[in-house]
This record gives sequence, structure tokens and C-alpha cells, in this order.
Amino acid sequence: MRVAQLGAFLGSRTMLQPSHAVAALLQLADGRYVMQLRDSNPAIFYPDHWGCFGGAVDRGEAPVAALARELREELQLAVNPADVQRFTEFSFDFSFCGDGIRQRTYFEVRLLQLDLTGLVLGEGADFAAFEPDTLLAMQRVVPYDAFALWMHHARARIAAGEPLHQG
Repeated sequence: MRVAQLGAFLGSRTMLQPSHAVAALLQLADGRYVMQLRDSNPAIFYPDHWGCFGGAVDRGEAPVAALARELREELQLAVNPADVQRFTEFSFDFSFCGDGIRQRTYFEVRLLQLDLTGLVLGEGADFAAFEPDTLLAMQRVVPYDAFALWMHHARARIAAGEPLHQG
């Protein structure tokens, strides 16, 4: 990582604002995942890292509506909320800083094309499509997005466990 990248990522003292968020597991017909290279802006989580397209959920907005809005803003991609499927959700506990629990909801979004034709970057530094094995071996991938991508890629290997018992 270049020194400037480390500064935005680890050296910044800029305040960050946690929020509920959505993310797209955006997959081309050939199995590659479309990822965004995040800006080097120190006011965002994981600047200058590859991550899923998505963003904050506005107050009163349904997560799937937020996803459709974010994909329109970030890629000029129109998705019908009925055509996306919720995949998983992570909870992040920010009580250590006086905030609460924030959710990051991941949705499967399948693109019928084999390439990136028609996608126009509206936010971020770049975007590209990666084979899952290549993407998951890269160093600068947002960790929670990498875990969601791994879960999506390995979903056929993940078996349901024993039911949880309370008591």
C-alpha cells in the first residue's frame, strides 16, 4: 500500500458516521463479481479498498429501496427490487462509541450480461469484475464484504447446523 493510501485508511482522524447500510453481491452471468474501488476519502470506511457497491439506508427507507437507489447513483444501473434477493445481514455493535447496532444487508443482484457494458461509474475511483478466487485472495478488499462474498461463493458448501436451543 502506498503511504497516501495508508494515511486515508489508518492515519486519518476524520470522524466516521456508522449507519445501516446495504450492499450488492453483483454477479455477472459468467460468475465474476463486480466490485467498486472505493475513493481514498478518509471520511468513509475502508478508503481505497475494493468493496461491494451500496451504501447508507436513509431514515424511513426500506433496505431493498436503498439498494436500488445506490446502484442507480453508483453505476447508473436500474434494478427492480422484485428481482433482487436478500442474501445475508451482518450486525455491527458501535456501543463502544455511544452508538448502537447497525445492520449491513447484502443482496444478490445478477446481471445477465457477460461484461461491464452499460455500467457507468458514478461514485468511487474505479470498478472491475473479478473471478471469486482472485478477488478473495486480494489484500485490499473490505473485510466484511470479503466474508459476505466468500459466503455467497461457498454457499453450496455451507450446511445448516443444529437448531439453537434456548434454555
